[in-house]
Amino acid sequence: MSVHSSLFLRRALMLDALASGATALLLIAAAGFLEALLGLPVALLRGAGLLLVPYVAFVAFVATRPRIEPAAVWVIVACNVLWVLASFLVLLSGKLAPTGLGIAFVVAQAIVVALLGELQVMGLRRPAAAAT
Repeated sequence: MSVHSSLFLRRALMLDALASGATALLLIAAAGFLEALLGLPVALLRGAGLLLVPYVAFVAFVATRPRIEPAAVWVIVACNVLWVLASFLVLLSGKLAPTGLGIAFVVAQAIVVALLGELQVMGLRRPAAAAT
């Protein structure tokens, strides 16, 4: 049942779509430049950016519905959890040699994604009438 249309949840989803969209644009357009700074391969950076494109579209779609489906938000939260885990696996795999800035970038974006997921969970738990 789609009962969650709280302003708080809607804003958390839109913030996710905007931040993820900006990140996708950065990773796709500036992968060559970022490779030298971050010590991460162009293919990984561009691939991550391209993975974000359908995610951004889905999050924006969910956020702009008159009534937000909780199941759709849980899918988004699960994607955020997977992104955070994948981010740390990239660092822990030992297959890459990111620079200090690269490590900081991966950790920082993982923290932001985790916080966005937490905001979405908070939005799901918040009654729609109380979220204005």
